[in-house]
Amino acid sequence: MTGDTTRSGAVHPPSAPFTEQNARAIPHQSPTPLGRLVATVERLRREVLEAQATADGRALVELAKGILIGQLNCTPAAAARQLDVLCRESGTSRLELAADIVNQASRDHVSEIAAAFVANAGGADDPAEHSTVSVRLRTAESGMLAAASDTQAVAESLLTNALGPLGAVAVAVWTAVPDGSLTLAGHAGFPPREAVRWRHVPPGVSTVAGLALRERRLVTLARLKRAGLPSIGHVQWPDGGRMAVPTGTGGRIHGVLEICWPGPLAPQPPQIERQVEALAELCARTMDASPPSDPTAADAVLPDVAELIDLAEGLQDPAVVLTPVLDPDGRLTDFRIRHAGSRFVDPVGRPRGDVNGALLLEAYPMAAAENGLFDIVERVHATGEPFRAERMSLTALVDQIPLTSVADISVSRHGAAVLLIWRIEDETARLANLLQHAQRLGRIGGFEENLATGETTWNAQLYALHGLPATANPVRLRDLPGHAHPDDSAALGRFLRALLHHRRPSSVNFRLQRPDGITRHIRVVAEPVLDADRRLHAVRGAYQDISAQHWTEVALAATRDQLAHTEAESAERNRLALQLQHAIMPPTPPAIEAPGLRVAVRYRPAETESLVGGDWYDTVVLPSGLIMLSVGDVAGHGIEAATGMVVLRNALRGLAVTGAGPGQLLSWLNTVTHNLAKHVTATAVCGVFDPKTRVLRWARAGHLPPVLVRGGRAEAFPLIEGLLLGALSDVTYGEREVQLEPDDTLLMFTDGLVERRDSSVQDSLRHLVNAAAAGAGDLDARLDRLLAGSRSDTDDDTCVIGIQVG
Repeated sequence: MTGDTTRSGAVHPPSAPFTEQNARAIPHQSPTPLGRLVATVERLRREVLEAQATADGRALVELAKGILIGQLNCTPAAAARQLDVLCRESGTSRLELAADIVNQASRDHVSEIAAAFVANAGGADDPAEHSTVSVRLRTAESGMLAAASDTQAVAESLLTNALGPLGAVAVAVWTAVPDGSLTLAGHAGFPPREAVRWRHVPPGVSTVAGLALRERRLVTLARLKRAGLPSIGHVQWPDGGRMAVPTGTGGRIHGVLEICWPGPLAPQPPQIERQVEALAELCARTMDASPPSDPTAADAVLPDVAELIDLAEGLQDPAVVLTPVLDPDGRLTDFRIRHAGSRFVDPVGRPRGDVNGALLLEAYPMAAAENGLFDIVERVHATGEPFRAERMSLTALVDQIPLTSVADISVSRHGAAVLLIWRIEDETARLANLLQHAQRLGRIGGFEENLATGETTWNAQLYALHGLPATANPVRLRDLPGHAHPDDSAALGRFLRALLHHRRPSSVNFRLQRPDGITRHIRVVAEPVLDADRRLHAVRGAYQDISAQHWTEVALAATRDQLAHTEAESAERNRLALQLQHAIMPPTPPAIEAPGLRVAVRYRPAETESLVGGDWYDTVVLPSGLIMLSVGDVAGHGIEAATGMVVLRNALRGLAVTGAGPGQLLSWLNTVTHNLAKHVTATAVCGVFDPKTRVLRWARAGHLPPVLVRGGRAEAFPLIEGLLLGALSDVTYGEREVQLEPDDTLLMFTDGLVERRDSSVQDSLRHLVNAAAAGAGDLDARLDRLLAGSRSDTDDDTCVIGIQVG
């Protein structure tokens, strides 16, 4: 019970003893044996807390007395009297004055933080904050040093003396293990069961402390739950704030100090963060188990370093032993190369005597690059977690020229030193390895045959190509026809004569029949090797399995034949469609003379024969004397569009004999399109002209309206409703009447005349209207000019009908 209340961080003044008279003063409470026991326990608890706080403060006061004894050269009693005099004169408590004396004498990180608080709290005119921080940190320091061997007591002293006043409710001190795991070395404020659950965190588990260790910096989380990182106490304070800071000395990280707040943590000022970092530094001093270093013996070799040097000499790989180099403030600045092993290979060829004893960044300045070798060594030295990498680039300077080598790297920490092992990649071995992989990927096997001794040498890949075990006898060149398809004997004979008799390099493709019954297509390339007397001494060469290439060529040849056949069929279809289209609508038909009208047509087929379209036009003098004018466009290209065009054009001709109006004709034509011409849709404009009255009745089915040119002005007919043909089975089409006058010119056209990919239909139609108004001359010249000035870019058929009223 006492331990739990101590971790709460609250120090209460001693209360009056619980007596029978006090008990009677409390309403409804009678003095009982249990009540007296509770009062006694509470009194003892408070006395223990007061004694702990007094003991921590007494250690700080005694430290201040020792400083006064050294500065004044006086006795301990005189130092105590001097301390009392200074307290009375300054109006401060003994504890606050003791903290100031220690700060002035030590000039360490704690005193720097206190001075920073003075500078940010109003200078010397406002020393209250300075005193509070100084007393809190110095009291925590004295309590931690008193319990230096007990990390649990250190955690309790931190929470009670320094972190509790900041609002923290719990603190955990983690020890970092070189394998990346964390061990709970001390804690305060957490329930005992929670501490047992979190006594060890395996490697690879993401926690708040692990994040601070990985990033090697102070980490602040406003809300633990929002961060999504588990940690000790996340059940008790799920929405509380957290701070975690690595604890280390001399560039080495020994562990992590994690602090817990019960509620959300607001952004902390830099001074508070520096307080936490100072506490982590004090905590690290109690966790550092390495022997103290002697600053006067910078070149001394510690026992663990000497053992590591012996280990490096016993390795088969080049090894370097590094020790940290610290500045006067204890910060890591570089690493010294204490020993380069006898098998050491410098990337730029320097002898190891030039490297031994040098600083790492002096010997290899390019190692300071971001995520370079120095960063790797520093991280391993700080965390103890080993690092290994294959084919890492090492860059060194030779006469200010960077040279890069490739090496396998291994870095590990041993005590206070770091062992660096690198294996520079041998160029000959690398090339041989590349050649082996190239032969495997290319399914190539090499051979050499000594004709004098009859000995034949194969590599492993060649045995695999032949389907033979590695213990089998290689097949000599002269015996190769016996392992080939009989039809390839002649080709192999020519190959052997050229190689062995004419002594010329030669090659041959043949079918290899393997013992397992599989036939492979093989290509052999060989060359003769002559001795000093120009006599044939040996033959060397390579086999390559080209079965995949052979079957690919066979498949390509079959595909080419199929494509040629398909292209011929397609060309024949297009030729027939084009003949059909030209037979019905020649590109330049003669002008049509009808009563009261002169009709001229211009038809321009698509630019490529593969785009045979379905455009049509028609002019028919009906038995009633009326004249039917029509133009249309079947969707799509090819022979289907051409045959659909024929069906609709002839159907409209036959329907027009009935004498029905253009709206009714388009309605009937829609029925034909929907029911008789499957999968066909089309647009059309149909007009019926009366030569006697010069009245034109017209209707449209999704087509662009005609353009009327009169007296040097042109305008398009207003759009009327009309769905394209074939979309629905039953559609009604509206009609309009236009009174034409002598010398009027009416233009009916398909969308191939105006359609552009980069413009709207309205813009294209407006351009056509302007071009039609600007034209002059007879009807034929006007149509030729419109066709030549067309801006269409869709490669579609184009049809223009010009009707001039007489």
